[in-house]
Amino acid sequence: MNSYYFLFEISLILFTTKLLGLLSRRIKLPQVVGALLAGIIIGPCVLNIVVENEFITQLSEIGVIFLMFIAGLETDIDALKKQGKASFVIALLGVLIPFVLGLGTTYLFGKLGMEEIMGNSNLFLESVFVGVILTATSVSITVETLREMGKLNSSVGNALLGAAIIDDILGIIALSVVSSFADTSVKISVILLKIVLYFVFMAVVSFILYKVLKTWFTDSENFKRHVIAVIGLCLLLAYISEEYFGVADITGAFITGLIISAVGLKKEKIMFAVDDLSYAFLSPIFFASIGLKLVLPDMSMMIVVYAIVLSIIAIISKICGCALGAKMFKFSNRESLQIGAGMVSRGEVALIVANKGMKLGILSNVIFAPILIVVIVTTIVAPILLKIAFGENKTKINQKRRLAN
Repeated sequence: MNSYYFLFEISLILFTTKLLGLLSRRIKLPQVVGALLAGIIIGPCVLNIVVENEFITQLSEIGVIFLMFIAGLETDIDALKKQGKASFVIALLGVLIPFVLGLGTTYLFGKLGMEEIMGNSNLFLESVFVGVILTATSVSITVETLREMGKLNSSVGNALLGAAIIDDILGIIALSVVSSFADTSVKISVILLKIVLYFVFMAVVSFILYKVLKTWFTDSENFKRHVIAVIGLCLLLAYISEEYFGVADITGAFITGLIISAVGLKKEKIMFAVDDLSYAFLSPIFFASIGLKLVLPDMSMMIVVYAIVLSIIAIISKICGCALGAKMFKFSNRESLQIGAGMVSRGEVALIVANKGMKLGILSNVIFAPILIVVIVTTIVAPILLKIAFGENKTKINQKRRLAN
């Protein structure tokens, strides 16, 4: 009897994410905010009806893979190439500034009295690792928010997507460098080589697939076969990216979307077919799963204050770092703010890095709770900030139209 409880859990997730999503839209917020709150409410933190398990985790992973695949389908490749240099600088500053501020904040709190609470003899190394965690960016929440607002395939959207991919690579390098201090089996040279080989591999695969799919999509009229093949290809490249190269699976999914976008034929039909499955089933589970992760232990007042300060630092550092990078490439003040807001969410990426730190013994169990709070806060705040940043633009446009009339 209990073996079928997962059906109740999934149905509850779907109902609550949709209900709170609609309520969010009523108060002029992105629906994704409601979906995130739904996970918190039905999860261990509030009602404790649904607890994250392996089945939900795996479904949520497929959900974020589909989300990034669709983002790749909707991306203008030529526009993405034009934003290449800007994306690199945005990602670089969006990594450096959060790293320095995260390191400094944690080290300062340790010196002020948290060192004994942490129970870690190497305060500096732990502070460095917290800095690495703050460099992470989870662009999946931003992608969904931009799609909802119709801004994904824009100069800001393309800059964000490019910066997010580069941010992932820089994050892997930073994580490898810090991990090598605690785990001698981690070789930085090997990690860098794998990253280079990954992009060589993807370039070759993209060229071959472009030629094959261009021919196959022209000759064959069986659309359902196309959809099955494309989904299988997306999951395969996502697996290869993560398993063999250590690059996030969502990067492989995004590149697959770009390949299909380049082929062009029946792209819209494929996108609608995949989007229906993602919207109705997989995406709600992914967004809710982030809220389900929030399980807060008893925390001292010092830890609570640290969590609040670290959350503020996490938000401000990404906005300032990425916005500064955008301004260097002639983005307007408003566009720079939009890019900064879009890079705020840490999401599942930061949790993966934090778990790695705990396994290596660099992070203590106590410090994990503030990190979890940072993840939840930045994930909820990011779409709200994006809505505000773009919403003010719309207000100005409406005012100009009224004046013109």
